[in-house]
Amino acid sequence: MNILALLRARFQPVLQPMTDDVAPLLDMIRPAGDPKFGDYQANFAMGLAKKVGKSPRDLAAEIVAAVQLDDLCETPEVAGPGFINLKLRDSWIQQQLDSAQADPRLGVDKAETAKTYIVDYSSPNVAKPMHVGHIRSTVIGDAICRTLKFMGHNAISDNHLGDWGTQFGMIIYGYKNFADADAYKAAPVPELSRIYRVVRGLMDYFDAKKELPILQAKLAERTTECEALKAAGEPADKAEAKKQKKELGRLQSQMDDLSKDIAATQAKIAKTEDSPQASEMAAQHANIAEAVLQETVKLHQGDEQNLALWKEFLPYCEDEIKRVYERLKVTFDHQLGESFYHDRLATVVEEFEKKGLAKESEGATCVFLDGFKAPMIIRKRDGAFLYSTTDLATIQYRMETWKPDAILYVVDFRQGEHFDKLFAATRLWGFDDIELKHVSFGTVMGDDGKPFKTRSGDTVGLEGLLDEAVSRAFKVVSDADDAAPEGPTLDDAKRKQISETVGIAALKYGDLSQNRESDYKFSYDKMLALQGNTATYMQYAYARVQSIFRRGEVDIATLRTSGAKIVIEHPAERQLAIAVLRFSEALDDVLADYRPNYLTNYLFDQLAKSYSTFFDQCKVLKADTPEQKNSRLLLCDLTARVLQQGLNLLGIDTVEKM
Repeated sequence: MNILALLRARFQPVLQPMTDDVAPLLDMIRPAGDPKFGDYQANFAMGLAKKVGKSPRDLAAEIVAAVQLDDLCETPEVAGPGFINLKLRDSWIQQQLDSAQADPRLGVDKAETAKTYIVDYSSPNVAKPMHVGHIRSTVIGDAICRTLKFMGHNAISDNHLGDWGTQFGMIIYGYKNFADADAYKAAPVPELSRIYRVVRGLMDYFDAKKELPILQAKLAERTTECEALKAAGEPADKAEAKKQKKELGRLQSQMDDLSKDIAATQAKIAKTEDSPQASEMAAQHANIAEAVLQETVKLHQGDEQNLALWKEFLPYCEDEIKRVYERLKVTFDHQLGESFYHDRLATVVEEFEKKGLAKESEGATCVFLDGFKAPMIIRKRDGAFLYSTTDLATIQYRMETWKPDAILYVVDFRQGEHFDKLFAATRLWGFDDIELKHVSFGTVMGDDGKPFKTRSGDTVGLEGLLDEAVSRAFKVVSDADDAAPEGPTLDDAKRKQISETVGIAALKYGDLSQNRESDYKFSYDKMLALQGNTATYMQYAYARVQSIFRRGEVDIATLRTSGAKIVIEHPAERQLAIAVLRFSEALDDVLADYRPNYLTNYLFDQLAKSYSTFFDQCKVLKADTPEQKNSRLLLCDLTARVLQQGLNLLGIDTVEKM
């Protein structure tokens, strides 16, 4: 039961005759911000009153008299200039709790109209280890997909793997020139990772060599400008002096940034030139960038040797990422990589050309789109295809195969322009009756306010991140167990098992609790805190309920079917009961714009906080009567089930003990 949807449905026939568009008015019915104003509040009368020529209070009173709420609410109250305050009947709340208690779905109805969604997320390049940047796409996409499925939609998860691009040209070149045959035979994945890093390092070295003089020239230019401005002296006019000061500040800031870039570039160069082995490699492979490109082209053209190597390497690479997904408890319905669509690319370009949607520009085949300065290139002048071509072919395949109502791309914000062009080209192509959504997200930042890196400046590996989170979780779990009033109850093996669940959950929840479009600062300590909006706190709240059942030797399964009822007697019970019943509203909020943080907000701000208040104010095992005890045990149980289901939709497991 979605209370908010029910209230809006009750008000709709009353408001419909008063306006051409009732939806904005119904959106003004929201949960009350303060319990003293009731459980829900409507403030549409103020805006509507002028349109119908009545005072807001009179209009609000007229609406209250007409709306059918007797079975659901106490008598509505018109307050202030025309607010309508709504308080749910305790008897109705108890009925809904009884229904939810007996319902495996906890009272959450499925969507009235089931739709087919393709959720495209994670999408790593399989030729290199997954890094911290993949955590956001993976967990956000997984949470959205789980929620869509729970709400009754046909949600199809597709991991669009990068299994066909330049990174494989790098590995093939590295294998041919730098591989240690014995190391590869003993452990293929570490050796493939090593040769990838060697090739990447050499390519970075030559890129840095080209970039350094350009950066130095820019710094010299900005320095000259700055010195000239200082030499001109401070203008007598205050406005001009202020303008000069601002310009000097801008120039100094640019000089500082350029100096940092130069230092970083020089460090890359020194890393190679200070190593006799790396320096010798660089001398022998001066054209490595072009050579890698040629290996990639040969692969795409079906070269027998390169294709055989690709087929040999790919399973090893896929096994590597599979292990990470297993730890994250993330699965996909399909994993169709770029290679799957390779045979379609030429046909896609031909279709665009035949329909007059693409034309040649400077030797390349381009799609010119309204509102964009630059076209979308779908075939380069050398005949090579691009990501945009593959993405168009992917949409074509998905429409033919699954006929989705929506395709969601969970990809970081930096790809925004690419998706804007892709969606525009797709609609131009004729696929206009579908929702195409870029579910964008921000960057994981370090303490320095920059993208999270290791101390050496490398991108943080995702598996190393998981290992560190689990290691820290072990200490949290051990400390909590050691401090238990009855003494430690967990052996070392059980602590390790719980730590794996708690540590991974902390990482996932720490990411999901953020506004997905915002950057956020990474902190193990905050993620694993036993207080605040963290997975650890949520898991602890669930474990605390299970502890009550153990201490009271309660067979909760038997109690559920015993005929005992939840009875609302205490304000804290009522507050918790309403929080439990708002689960459905939270899930609707998540899917309105694909934001899992609305679910974390609900679990913490409403459910967990309300349970904490209830736990402090209402005795459970020592309740005044057996009936009250059973009622509160059932309310605890229902709270724990909602917590568990909510965390499950976020891809997070609960534990019975912590």
